[in-house]
Amino acid sequence: MRSGRYDALKKKILGVMILVPIVPFLLVLLTGYHFFTNSLQKTTISHLEQIIDDHSRLVDLFLAERTKDLELIAETHGFEELRRPEALAEVFARLRARSPAFVDLGVFDASGMHVAYQGPYDLAGRDYCEAPWFRKVREQGRFVSDVFLGFRNVPHFVIAIAREGGGQGWVLRGTIDTLLFTDIVEKVRVGKTGEAYILDTDGAFQTERRSGGNLLESDGEAAAYLVPHEGIRTFRHEDARGEKYVCATSWMNEGSWLLVVRQEEADAFRALDDAIRLTLLISTIGLGAIVALALYLTHHIVRRMERVDEEKGRLNQQLIVAGRLAEIGEMAAGLAHEINNPLQIIRVEQTLIETLLGEIREEGGLPDSDRVKEVLDSVRQIEVQTKRCGKITQSLLNFARRKEPVTEVVDLARFVPEILEMVANKASVDGIALDLECASAVPRVLADSGQLQQVLLNLLNNAFDAVGEMHGGQGGRVEVALRGKGDTAVLCVSDNGTGIALENLEKVFTPFFTTKPVGRGTGLGLSVCYAIVKSMGGSIHVDSEWRRGTSFTIKLPAVEPEAGAKKSGPAAAQAREAKG
Repeated sequence: MRSGRYDALKKKILGVMILVPIVPFLLVLLTGYHFFTNSLQKTTISHLEQIIDDHSRLVDLFLAERTKDLELIAETHGFEELRRPEALAEVFARLRARSPAFVDLGVFDASGMHVAYQGPYDLAGRDYCEAPWFRKVREQGRFVSDVFLGFRNVPHFVIAIAREGGGQGWVLRGTIDTLLFTDIVEKVRVGKTGEAYILDTDGAFQTERRSGGNLLESDGEAAAYLVPHEGIRTFRHEDARGEKYVCATSWMNEGSWLLVVRQEEADAFRALDDAIRLTLLISTIGLGAIVALALYLTHHIVRRMERVDEEKGRLNQQLIVAGRLAEIGEMAAGLAHEINNPLQIIRVEQTLIETLLGEIREEGGLPDSDRVKEVLDSVRQIEVQTKRCGKITQSLLNFARRKEPVTEVVDLARFVPEILEMVANKASVDGIALDLECASAVPRVLADSGQLQQVLLNLLNNAFDAVGEMHGGQGGRVEVALRGKGDTAVLCVSDNGTGIALENLEKVFTPFFTTKPVGRGTGLGLSVCYAIVKSMGGSIHVDSEWRRGTSFTIKLPAVEPEAGAKKSGPAAAQAREAKG
């Protein structure tokens, strides 16, 4: 029944100790994860937007500079000059020196005839009047074409400008190195899988793509990218192979090209995945620590509660024993009172017998024989023993009747031997040597004699028990020392008994603490002694060594501090000498 109660209590405590920290822990964890995830995703997208914005500006700047190069040539050289091969060759050499992006340079008349050419191909004299790029440049004045094959049958794109002069129009065209242009576009590095490329409005590659896609090939996923929009568009896309990408697109070249920058999701959010794994690891460790700590604390708390209940049970038993002892004390006081009455009668009768025997002897009725002497000795022994019993019962009555403490001057030199006389017979019967070492002039103290008697008797009884447990009926010794030290009277009770274990020394004055078996000690004696000595303005200290013995030292304020010391014999002998 009791075990079941503790099991249920243990489960409740464990549940509370786990749930209370785990619930806020998980709330903080989930909240932090939500905000951290959103922040990291926004940072990743923002970084991608910044990259595509910078790169689109770079490509536009490249095309604008190449267009300016051609415009500068057209402004500084006329049609007639440029159509001469040697003049065009010189201009092309200077152009290549300033910008190696140009592959060739050509001059066209108003009809589209290629009148002059500098480059690696044989294109002079060809008619371009039907070429789409030629019509566009004649209409717009400047034009950047898509990548096409043309007469050279090699993917390329051109930049052309149209001019009027000499009564007729003409066109200056430069071909851009597609490999160099692709390098410019592809040089974007975003993580390990990031790539950049350009599509035209039909979804054909204008630059090569690292993950697969050659010039003029059609991108099968182009429909996901070719969405009209202003500025920069960011989105997520899954291709036909199941690869997931984070994408950013921006229209450029006056809306004829779409710059695409994309990165695999796993690569883009690698930091997020690492953070999630680290969070899961920390969470697992944290939850494990919470559970382990909860298990430990629950076990510790329940174990402490079990010990408290056990101690409570022992205390209840000790209180019962203490109550019984109190009842026995009251009974002893009553018995002492009842015994004292017959003792008085015995003493009266003994006196009467002694008087009658004396009268008979004076009258000559009793001869001086050995039998008569034995009778007289027996009568005197009755007197001695009744006086002794009377003294013992009187001591019991004095000890039991005192209710309120009464402070008086106590002469320890007389008081202590009287107490020792009460227990001297018990010590002798148990084979314990009881000695008293008394200074020549022990200071008197202000104390309640009944309480002081209780303290000394308790210390002596404890000493007798320890000596008897250690030595049995032979070899035991208890020493009581009285001395003065300045304005302090010192009373020391020492024995060569079992001693007190080191871990118990600090607990000997704790109420209900006892090392004796159940039924032999209440654990109240030393705590009461401590309280009594403290109430008298004194102190009590214990020194002990396991299996070597124990010494209790009581210090009380002296009324008349004195000094000097002498050695005396056994207490019982000293008492008899005092009587003699």
